[in-house]
Amino acid sequence: MSQARLAGRHVSSRKYDILTALGVHACGRDKHLQRLVLRFITLIVARYNWQADELAVGQREIAALWSVDERTVKREMAKLRDLGWITVKAAAVRGRVAIHGLGLERILQATAEDWQAVGRDFEARMQGATEPAPQPGNVVAFPRTAAPAADASVWDRARHRLAQENPALCAAWFDGLEPREGQGGGLDLLAPTRFHADYLATHHYNRLLDALMREGLGRPALTISARRHG
Repeated sequence: MSQARLAGRHVSSRKYDILTALGVHACGRDKHLQRLVLRFITLIVARYNWQADELAVGQREIAALWSVDERTVKREMAKLRDLGWITVKAAAVRGRVAIHGLGLERILQATAEDWQAVGRDFEARMQGATEPAPQPGNVVAFPRTAAPAADASVWDRARHRLAQENPALCAAWFDGLEPREGQGGGLDLLAPTRFHADYLATHHYNRLLDALMREGLGRPALTISARRHG
């Protein structure tokens, strides 16, 4: 589901999954984000070309669709670009509107912690599981990760604990972290991108810290940084 484009025979259901993820994410947030997501979903349903990954529509048309003025459209579209939910594929030029695409990876990252509210089958699909085998009571069982070895690091044990508590959240946010020794014996977790690091620090810092402490580590100086590339 994290590919840049939706394709294949499951594409129809995937569309609804993306819209569901956005909707359930908005329902638990403040009214300002709820309004932004409602407008975003309306724009997607009305004008997004899923096969070409293109949203080519002018500000005047969006304003009419949202029942707002064009200044509001500029502001809301800027918010969506800042979130990474839309990307500019071709800038506007005289006589032609800008062409946007969906930032699916960022949408998945933003909504991952809300998937569980929909159901375990939904979590499985959003993690990339296709046509899971039916389980008693229609519940999809997640594969259990192997227990860490006796000499495993504190981080490996903590990550295993996090995976047992919430497999979807761990797969989306924690599995890609690399531990490094921090200052004063603390721990620095390296995330793939600055956005990833900032989101963890804002939304999941206490969860990570609690998992580490429950594995016997005294209250560590935990930092979360973006991995340096190149």
